[in-house]
Amino acid sequence: METIVAEERLIVHRLKPYFAELARCQSSKELLANPLYQRLRPEIEAVLNSYEVLNRPDRGERKSFYRAVAWNIERGICFDAILEELKTNSLLRRADLLLLTETDLGMARSQNRNVARELALALDMNYYFVPAYINLCKGSGIESDFEGENDYSLHGNSILSRYPLRDLQAIPLKNAKDKMRGKEKRIGRQQALAATVDFPQGSLRAVCVHLDALSTQRQRRQQMETILKSLKADPGMPVLLGGDLNTSTYNSRHAFYAICGFWYRVFMGAGNVIANHYPYPERYFERGLFELIEQMGYDFKNCNELGVGTVHFRTSDFKKNKNLRDWVPEWCFAFIEWALRPYGGKCSLKLDWFATKGLKVIQERDNLPAATPPKVLSGLNRDGNEISDHDPIILDFVI
Repeated sequence: METIVAEERLIVHRLKPYFAELARCQSSKELLANPLYQRLRPEIEAVLNSYEVLNRPDRGERKSFYRAVAWNIERGICFDAILEELKTNSLLRRADLLLLTETDLGMARSQNRNVARELALALDMNYYFVPAYINLCKGSGIESDFEGENDYSLHGNSILSRYPLRDLQAIPLKNAKDKMRGKEKRIGRQQALAATVDFPQGSLRAVCVHLDALSTQRQRRQQMETILKSLKADPGMPVLLGGDLNTSTYNSRHAFYAICGFWYRVFMGAGNVIANHYPYPERYFERGLFELIEQMGYDFKNCNELGVGTVHFRTSDFKKNKNLRDWVPEWCFAFIEWALRPYGGKCSLKLDWFATKGLKVIQERDNLPAATPPKVLSGLNRDGNEISDHDPIILDFVI
């Protein structure tokens, strides 16, 4: 096994004074032609190709099994509540590996925290953070109402581990839409990140994934194909992949297509879709993505609590409705309320997933004390409010 040395690396930049002017560009084409962007381009690209890491050797105890948690923590806006859950929740506090999507670094909406680093330090874990975007504004929906201004204005994904990390890899994904069009203007592209985690019994390749939300089903499949074909892993090393695959069942690249898709689902029967498709995207609408996962030698069926949603939409939810209003016309909401009225005004979608290759995933039949089969952990809230718009998912495994 490779010797692990202590390592610490931070991202810093001096781009803040230029965000407002760059944000005036209405498309990526216009941005690329902008003289200010051309002057700043070397530093911008250096930031987007950089990473943060804190890696301390010889940490972590030998265990009979290990626990992975994948969680879209919604930027880290509710940082204190998220940290409290990770420290005190009977299931989350046993996590050895955290695959965290949507972690901010220097964004006003998350109090300009370095979310991944602060979580890692508070939990006494190593971490690896990769920026996906430089945000030129404060965000979308309610995020634009937060007080203050962005500092470093970075947003990305992270791996946290109680065990040493090595062979760090970032996998850039082709944008599904122009990130400079619309209200939320960003420079960059989603990136998956991978790291080898050295457990006492052996090593595991961990992969944190966030596929584009505003994309087609085909684009999500293509992004996953890029990840699986680009992933570097030693022959025979087990792989654990987890994160937000945004398997909404919709072509959401443009509001028009999503609206058409909504009416198609109404004609299919709202009750049918809520029961048989939103929680089971692998059955029909996203079948191509999951077939690809299996064709590439990965298992997802034994790694997830199938049929249990991880994102919950309620017509009474002010925050989710305001976020959605940035994207679809106001007149759509009356039809959404009408379609969901017989179902209590709510539905759940399954967006978050694990997939593994060559890894022993613990199932209920294994009867291993303190272990749990793959599980969605729902109901995490403070004062009746969700601490993230996604539920964390849990997977126990043996090395």
